[in-house]
Amino acid sequence: MSLGAYVGRRLLHLVPIALGVTILCFFLIHLVPGDPARTILGNQATDQRVALLRHQWGLDRPLPVQYGKFMGRVVHGDLGTSLFYGVSAGRLVLQRLPVTLWLIGFGALLSVLIAVPLAVIAATHRDRLPDHVVRAVPLVGLGFPPFWVGIVLLLVFGLHLGRGFPVGGYGNGFTGHLHSMFLPALTVAFGISPILVRSLRASLLEVLESDYVVTARSKGLPERRVLGRHALRNAVISTVSVLGVNIGYLVGGTLVIEQVYALPGVGQLMINSINQRDFPIVQGVTLVFSVMVVLVYLLTDVAHALLDPRVRFE
Repeated sequence: MSLGAYVGRRLLHLVPIALGVTILCFFLIHLVPGDPARTILGNQATDQRVALLRHQWGLDRPLPVQYGKFMGRVVHGDLGTSLFYGVSAGRLVLQRLPVTLWLIGFGALLSVLIAVPLAVIAATHRDRLPDHVVRAVPLVGLGFPPFWVGIVLLLVFGLHLGRGFPVGGYGNGFTGHLHSMFLPALTVAFGISPILVRSLRASLLEVLESDYVVTARSKGLPERRVLGRHALRNAVISTVSVLGVNIGYLVGGTLVIEQVYALPGVGQLMINSINQRDFPIVQGVTLVFSVMVVLVYLLTDVAHALLDPRVRFE
């Protein structure tokens, strides 16, 4: 099967997945206690005003009818109108999406930059002190929840050390984004890099004992070339899959990190919309997240197949 046919078939699988997500999200969000009309009206919420607002939004109709109208809009690319903000839900999600993508991409990059050198050090010093340190220290960091790590980084690097990094916001321009997103991305990296280190170390140990590496060493090739061209290049294949799975998990895990760092991303929008009972926003963000997770897994499978010629698109 060609790459194009494989990608096309996987994208077709996205349709029933998205449909299932919309069904679960739509009916579960309506089970959450609270009335959007009363939440928005606040102290001015009388029974008449609440009933009128619910009628304007169509919330007084049966749930199957509301779901049918919701899906009719989704098919035409319309996620509805935000109950709280009064603007297009799809436009609002797309405006916030770049911040979340920045956080995910930057965090994944820092994770790789941290994990690869540590895994190489551990694998080349097997069962010695550097190996024990590399395996133990990141594992301790993995036990801390992301919000705690984020708060500690904010206190240390944002407040106590001369305010070297901003304590919130997204920044302006490419360099501003890099500067403002460094601590949030580092928080993400602390959660992913220990897993990558263990995966890459195990793969490197297996590859370093393989016949072709022994042959390369017997030819007198420098150890750096053997490690980079032969060992690391083949060991990283399985780690790509591990990274893809964790990025997929991270798509939903950005909610907490965006709250800690006051990032105007989709995660923060999701939490605020849940508190406000803004049904269209919650449904739209959930649908976007599900599509992102499926696409991440698709890209992971494609990258794995391109890196390993033994894998076929089946």
